[in-house]
Amino acid sequence: MPPALAEIVKIVTNAVRETSPYILAGYALLALYFFVQVFYIFIYIVAPTPREILRSETTYKHIEDNGSVSYAKPLPYWKNVFDQHKKSIREKGDLTDYNIGIEDAEVFMSLVVPAFNEENRLGIMLREAVEYLQKEYGVTGSEETANGSVRRRQKDTGKHSNGHTSSGNAGGKAAEPTGWEVLIISDGSKDKTVDTALEFARSLGTESTGLIRVASLVENRGKGGAVTHGMRHVRGKYAVFADADGASRFEDLGKLVREIKKIEDQDGRGVAVGSRAHLVGSAEVVKRSFVRNLLMHSFHLLLWILTPPATAAIRDTQCGFKLFSRSALPYIIPYMHSESWIFDVEMLMLAEAASIPVAEVPIGWHEVQGSKLNVLWDSLGMAWGLFILRAAWATGIYRRT
Repeated sequence: MPPALAEIVKIVTNAVRETSPYILAGYALLALYFFVQVFYIFIYIVAPTPREILRSETTYKHIEDNGSVSYAKPLPYWKNVFDQHKKSIREKGDLTDYNIGIEDAEVFMSLVVPAFNEENRLGIMLREAVEYLQKEYGVTGSEETANGSVRRRQKDTGKHSNGHTSSGNAGGKAAEPTGWEVLIISDGSKDKTVDTALEFARSLGTESTGLIRVASLVENRGKGGAVTHGMRHVRGKYAVFADADGASRFEDLGKLVREIKKIEDQDGRGVAVGSRAHLVGSAEVVKRSFVRNLLMHSFHLLLWILTPPATAAIRDTQCGFKLFSRSALPYIIPYMHSESWIFDVEMLMLAEAASIPVAEVPIGWHEVQGSKLNVLWDSLGMAWGLFILRAAWATGIYRRT
């Protein structure tokens, strides 16, 4: 150690020894206070704030019966009715969030598809999804089957082939909505994503063309922003989002429906998370590069450290196939901030904070060419985003207000 530095250390050491412990404790508390304030200001500055929604982004287009593209029509927004109910019970002195109703669903299943420059992959995914939706939830009837689908009502007897009485009969439970919708959110796409979606809708014929709705965001928000935007405007009793690449096996939606029905609370709230965790060790994962697998396991460790217990217990938070009951949406969607790849974690954290039951469900999945994910940089970005997300909620910068 240089003599000059050694002399400084000696002087500081003597000063500390001669200073009262109470004064030292005061200095330590002052330093801690200063650090906390600087940290808060830092998180406040870097924590993302979603941009305002533009008027044109609250509209959609679809294919009319004559095959033409419709004019821009307003998207329904369930939160308007929810806010009215909330205001009403607040005026009665009820400050909880557990007696607030949400407007009834118009269809059984809503599918939200975030799409950014997906003209080459979107059509394949939509074909698989619509075939399943039409088969399981299409046209009439209200009784659920064992796999979560909706069967046609047998008008002559009022009973189904499985012997269950139709819910529309006297003395039965309230009829469950049937049918489906697909809401495609073009996330500032510069290619022909919108045209591809509308052309696919046109190919379905008049029976189903109006069930494909396409909304366009003026500027790219990120996958999380597109999913959140779509979830604001769903009409289904259940709402699922799925990636446009079709990597998740869509017919496994039946599994998610079965599991969510098992765990829903008395208010009908529940979340079912598609999971690829069972594939770890399979050929699809093993053949990945060492760096990619290392980053995957590192991210899982970071999740375990930074997220609350129930969220940390989810083995695959990032799978793009998650199902929400309609009653769960008001406790999650209005409070979303993250619009990047880490948005899934925020959804699960919000569900945990609202005591919403969550089920993790194994699904089929396969690699699809054309991913926009940069493994290294996006993994680092997700780690950073997770840290900021957790810090923003922990410091009260983000809050459920």
